[in-house]
Amino acid sequence: MANPMADDMRRFKSSDEKNPFEAMSERFDRAAQLLGLDPDLYAVMRVPSRELKVYIPVRMDSGHIEVFEGFRVQHNFARGPAKGGIRYAPDVTLDEVKALSAWMTWKCAVVNVPFGGAKGGVICNPIQMSQGELERLTRRYTAELFDFIGPDRDVPAPDMNTNEQTMAWIMDTYSMHKGYTVNAVVTGKPIALGGSLGRREATGRGVLFCVNEAVKRFNLTPEKTSVVVQGSGNVGGIGAQLMYEVGYKVTAISDVGGGIYNSNGLNIPQVLSYLQANKTLEGYKEAEQVSNKELLEIECDVLAPCATENQITSENADRIKCKILAEGANGPTTPKADKILHDKGIFVIPDILANAGGVTVSYFEWVQDRMGYFWREDEVNQRLEEKMVASFIELSNLAELHNVDTRTAAYMLAIDRVAFDTKMRGIYA
Repeated sequence: MANPMADDMRRFKSSDEKNPFEAMSERFDRAAQLLGLDPDLYAVMRVPSRELKVYIPVRMDSGHIEVFEGFRVQHNFARGPAKGGIRYAPDVTLDEVKALSAWMTWKCAVVNVPFGGAKGGVICNPIQMSQGELERLTRRYTAELFDFIGPDRDVPAPDMNTNEQTMAWIMDTYSMHKGYTVNAVVTGKPIALGGSLGRREATGRGVLFCVNEAVKRFNLTPEKTSVVVQGSGNVGGIGAQLMYEVGYKVTAISDVGGGIYNSNGLNIPQVLSYLQANKTLEGYKEAEQVSNKELLEIECDVLAPCATENQITSENADRIKCKILAEGANGPTTPKADKILHDKGIFVIPDILANAGGVTVSYFEWVQDRMGYFWREDEVNQRLEEKMVASFIELSNLAELHNVDTRTAAYMLAIDRVAFDTKMRGIYA
């Protein structure tokens, strides 16, 4: 008798190592097989619920109209409203947004937050756009999404090249269409407009909490642990700062143009101040310059890729020399690289757990907006630590129970939760 799940898996079989949706799908398939996922549930969970493509006319400062292409993919609603960021970049693709929306579904499920996954993106180069052009782009994009987003439907958040200001524009545009203020329509807002204390630092802080748990497995202490961080933005920069503050020896960090390395450890506050003042790490005198490629291959205890996708592939995985890989970025490691890292005995904290601090505190922000009462920052951080540590322990126990790598265990944990809720609700067909 034919197995429809096996047929679907052959149809979706990955052919491009660096295609983010195929990478997500390959990992989903492995976890689904190990779980013995019902073929009907597999068919439903394997694909997004909705893919929206919009064309966004924007009057530029020159007076002419330019039309931008935008996306919003809503992957799953089984556990609650969809949740996910919006990115502005010239290389945004639908496959990337689809993969990120699915990762958001699994990420929310891993940390047991009652959201599904979504993601949005606009093809543009924000560096070359004025503040006014970005505002007009954001407001028109929001208007195009108006019938698809909302506190009970889909809650956007900041992502690559978007920020608190972007979220304020989205909130205001949505509220103008509704006729009253709806601050729960987005998260990652300014504090004064209903944002949560601790939200900006949450993703980097979540990486710290996961690293803290992982180093215990190697009988290390922060003072005896060297850390290399790729990226110096909202995840890498804040993560490095927080790790430095608790005693980790951060030996290398990078920005988009390259990195710096000092085997004795970097003064991270000084490095970040230099970066803010100069907009680059080039020329920093207390360290040697390295490329982003070289930085990934530095020997260390903890390697934290916190920049972008496809940084560790089959081409360089055999040269990775760390004990712990903490994936602060989304999809920094390809499926082909996974096997190489596993064979090398590297302990991977997968992205759908390691960088889930952001969506966890986004959930806290949404809860606070809905009830109109806001927590102190120490309360937010304590609740975040409880969520991250509990999820790390669950994932680790599941990996040992099924004798699988930690990434597969994370997918199994997430898929099992989403599948259970989907089965309980039933398929409306």
